[in-house]
Amino acid sequence: MSNRRLTALAWAVLGWNLLVILWGAVVRATGSGAGCGSHWPLCDGQLIPAADSAAQAIEYAHRVTSGIALLAVLALAFAAFRARPGGDPMRQAAGWATLFILLEALLGAGLVLFELVADNASLARAWAMAAHLVNTFLLLAALTLCVHTAAGGAWPRSARSPRFARGWLATLGLLALAGASGAVAALGDTLFPARDLAHALEQEFGAGAHLLLRLRLAHPVLAAAAAGVVLLAGWRLALDGGRGAPAARAAAALALLQVVVGVVNVALLAPIALQLLHLLLADLLWIAVVFAGAARLQPPPA
Repeated sequence: MSNRRLTALAWAVLGWNLLVILWGAVVRATGSGAGCGSHWPLCDGQLIPAADSAAQAIEYAHRVTSGIALLAVLALAFAAFRARPGGDPMRQAAGWATLFILLEALLGAGLVLFELVADNASLARAWAMAAHLVNTFLLLAALTLCVHTAAGGAWPRSARSPRFARGWLATLGLLALAGASGAVAALGDTLFPARDLAHALEQEFGAGAHLLLRLRLAHPVLAAAAAGVVLLAGWRLALDGGRGAPAARAAAALALLQVVVGVVNVALLAPIALQLLHLLLADLLWIAVVFAGAARLQPPPA
């Protein structure tokens, strides 16, 4: 397979996984996680259920699209190992993508089998949702590196710029932490809907507030910090020019837009459409930061 076709395949797999992630948010936001009961991988004990309810149809659609995503990542890995020689960086990226898509399936199965879905408001579910989000980010990072290496890019090397590499990894860590807190906040929005903004504040600061509502307060702080770091770093990298500058400019623009959408999302009490847009921007921001760092940490031409 030519580099051009391999790159196109990597982009297609990355794009499909983005769609699956967004549909997973629809499952959570509509409370459809128990649509197939506590059965996995079968849906309500059937391979093809009758779709007696909207919740079952939504959950089953997510399982089908997730299964296609798994097969797509495996196909990409097969293509990479067949087209590239041993030691090629795309093989490494595809291997990581395979690991994380398998972990993604296991985490999804755990949510269903341990009934951490629907109206479950336990701390265990919050931890599981946060872990699911972090693994999703790692999967997207691996798939982004698949695109990068398929197009001829090398595996990023910290020796190229140790200080920048440390800053890049710290930024990714902060973004992952903000994303994990966002998953918990979104869960709180779903389980404890508010009538208006005043009611939402009363829920969070009331004496008997649920722990998920308390945890929801951490997300704006972490998100603002992550956006500030990306804006500053992206601006400096864009002004510096060279490799990674285009992706850095995109990351800075996405970080600014994400802050605006986040504020509107809070003001409008997190309607599903805005939740999906907020999640999509978070994923695109993560991808842009991965691209920027990978490009910047390229070894010099031979």
